[in-house]
Amino acid sequence: MSGTKDLGRSILKWVYARPRYFPLSTDCAAWLVGLPVGAVLKMAFGWTHAITELVALGVVAVVAQALIGTMTGIYRYRWRFTSFEEVIALGFTWIVTTSALILGNVAFRFTTSDLPTSGVAMGAITAFGLMAGSRAVWRRYWELQRRPEAGRCKRTVVFGAGEGGEQVVKAMLSDPNSAYYPVALLDDEPALANRQIAGVTVEGTRHDLVAVAERHDADVLLIAIPSATSKLIQEASNLAATARLEVRVLPATSELVKKMTVADVRPPTVDDLLGRDPVEIDLESVSGYIRGRRVLITGAGGSIGAELSRQVSRFEPSELFLLDRDESALHGLQLTMEGRALLDSEGLIVADIRDRDRVVDLFELHRPEVVFHTAALKHLTLLEHHPIEGVKTNVVGTKNLLDAAMKVDVDRFVNISTDKAADPSSVLGATKLAAERLTAGAARRTGRTYLSVRFGNVLGSRGSVLPTFLDQLDKGNALTVTHPDATRYFMTIPEAVRLVVQAGAIGGQGEILVLDMGEPVRILDLANQLITLLSPGAAIEFTGLRPGEKLHEQLIAESEVGLAKIHPRIIHTAAERAAPAEALELLGPRTYAHAHRLLTDDSFVVS
Repeated sequence: MSGTKDLGRSILKWVYARPRYFPLSTDCAAWLVGLPVGAVLKMAFGWTHAITELVALGVVAVVAQALIGTMTGIYRYRWRFTSFEEVIALGFTWIVTTSALILGNVAFRFTTSDLPTSGVAMGAITAFGLMAGSRAVWRRYWELQRRPEAGRCKRTVVFGAGEGGEQVVKAMLSDPNSAYYPVALLDDEPALANRQIAGVTVEGTRHDLVAVAERHDADVLLIAIPSATSKLIQEASNLAATARLEVRVLPATSELVKKMTVADVRPPTVDDLLGRDPVEIDLESVSGYIRGRRVLITGAGGSIGAELSRQVSRFEPSELFLLDRDESALHGLQLTMEGRALLDSEGLIVADIRDRDRVVDLFELHRPEVVFHTAALKHLTLLEHHPIEGVKTNVVGTKNLLDAAMKVDVDRFVNISTDKAADPSSVLGATKLAAERLTAGAARRTGRTYLSVRFGNVLGSRGSVLPTFLDQLDKGNALTVTHPDATRYFMTIPEAVRLVVQAGAIGGQGEILVLDMGEPVRILDLANQLITLLSPGAAIEFTGLRPGEKLHEQLIAESEVGLAKIHPRIIHTAAERAAPAEALELLGPRTYAHAHRLLTDDSFVVS
């Protein structure tokens, strides 16, 4: 069997190397066979008297087929055999060639025994049948030779018999290296019941998954619905877990502009499970305030800062300055952005935002026009033990940047904050609220667009819950969850960055912008989904809420009023006209006194 496959693939390779000659030769042979067959069918034994005319017509047919076929493109390998486009081109070529033969037969008499026009027509019909048949046979042979060996593939049940399912089933069956072999289809649409795609049949709905998987001894469930909601993916994943199947998904609908390949099949991500519509940005307004301007990003080596750096660079700023105190982070960032990491670019800046003189010198040297401030200490529990460090970076560092920005007349300043700043209960939240108030105060003093952007929990950022869970699963440890009822708002890194760049375009002076992140997600549910997908049977350990941690986060403080003014998914609220010092009072008198000594008096004044 293997030898036959190898021989077949050698034939395929030989034919592919000569794409013009194979169909041309078979088409010419079809005419040379079809015309005599048509004469026999029409004239019975009398056809032998028309041999000379048949030979002449055969020559005319071959020449006409070759010339017209070349003109229509059927011998330029434009289309796949038996595709709709090729059939149309072949039909046109056949009609023109047949017309030429009939006209030639009427106009010229090659022998004393005329070949009737009906005999020519019968021969032409026979030739077309042979041409179409040879293509169908070749197409079927090509498909069978390229079909993967089922025994070495994962037997796959495909959920979704629409466009996505059709593309991926055909892709699996035409890729010899495919890791998946479709054995059955499922679809919830009654109209698609019993539909077949490339010989694979729709055998029920998703609720029949367990029975269908058992019947076919399946290994994988592929969710072939690119527009599938997170709820649908979760439900299908839970059913797959019951049937002990791996789960795979297709890319989003926006990625289906290209032809689907087996390489597009991937495991579901947490993004798929959380599944909100992505936040879209107004590219024109964003590029308008970035293109051709000097842009500075602090904390550029961090998870948010790095993605922000990459996205901002696409809007063609005249200069892009990437500031971080971690030289290794800058090394990694340059490598991902430029494909090299020589660290010789003047746009890479090693500096600590706590160093006021250094910050002022840098602003006077580079004179940025737009600043994105992502640098911060962000680990809630650690800052509870070292609150003054949070003050030094999140408050003093922000004030240093704002003072320098006002000194060189920065046009836009976007401060990255957190939902923990809404009615804070932790050092992180308190210091970020103080930074929001400092930013709003600077906006009032300058009349410039200085504003803050609040995030929820950013999936995939360093130290966030997702990398922690993945690391625990990888090491075979239990997933640690603080409380069974704890909920959080989640967003992805791309979403967070889109919010940042859009905020610079639509935010007002001193405003706080918040992404509408839908319903909060229970941490326990997220943990269970990861276990289902990656490590069935893994344990969960409840550790209890840590000091300063809330059971449920909030995006807007009770004293704030949120309103979606411009973008339907971005909420605007005004920062309170309150002294930044008030935000630091929950740090305790000792830390508060220390913070007061670190800051100048005007930091505590409401402007």
